[in-house]
Amino acid sequence: MENIKTSLEGGILTVAFDRANKKNALTLAMYEGLVAAYQRAAEDKAVRVLLLRGEGGTFTAGNDLMDFMQDPPKDEDSPVARFLKQLASFPKPSVAAVEGHAIGLGSTLLLHTDLVYAAADAKFRMPFINLGLVPEGASSYLLPRTAGWRLAAELIYFGDVFDAETAQRAGLVNRVVPPGEVVAIATERAQALAKQPIGALMDAKRLLAAGTRDAIDSALRREGEIFTSRLTSPEAMEAFTSFFERRAPDFTKFDAG
Repeated sequence: MENIKTSLEGGILTVAFDRANKKNALTLAMYEGLVAAYQRAAEDKAVRVLLLRGEGGTFTAGNDLMDFMQDPPKDEDSPVARFLKQLASFPKPSVAAVEGHAIGLGSTLLLHTDLVYAAADAKFRMPFINLGLVPEGASSYLLPRTAGWRLAAELIYFGDVFDAETAQRAGLVNRVVPPGEVVAIATERAQALAKQPIGALMDAKRLLAAGTRDAIDSALRREGEIFTSRLTSPEAMEAFTSFFERRAPDFTKFDAG
């Protein structure tokens, strides 16, 4: 699995973004690797907990835009869409250790992760609007419910970087921990979960998600349709062009409507 590293020990499948020289920016090949890793974790009876982290002191900088725009998602069968559906329906307990940057999907995937531990100096961002796009990963549904409407609107509308304390206030993070300790703490929590009765944990997770399952699936479909259509919008073209030209985008030339 290209740039996705896995290891199984003590019932914990550790899945690591392994592209540290690019701040673990996600390629389509990495999404394919994530799909395979999460499928293995769901089906393998030896796996009791999934632990997600990044190599090189950072979680993930989100999509690699050059790779992303060479083959953008077109439908629900794209690697990105398949990973989001798998993430939303993952049946076993999951834990994330967040260091460095958690950008774009690196932030929204945390809404589907049961336990999230973040370093105090971690940085989060949801820059979808800044790219002329819309939120993904059912975050348009989940974030207002964890963060409240006003904080969710601020994080989505401006796409600014926010700190770990704000991420905790927004419901993305369980606990903020000292830098350098997050992987050890997340691993300890995963080990404690692995000792719990897995059948009861999976039943409890199903019960916790029972009232939102259909709404999350609907949000994923709605977001996917609009996200895909907006990839060819003039605003998105201006955002991507300005990014590659290393200049500030000018969205004021586009009218509302």
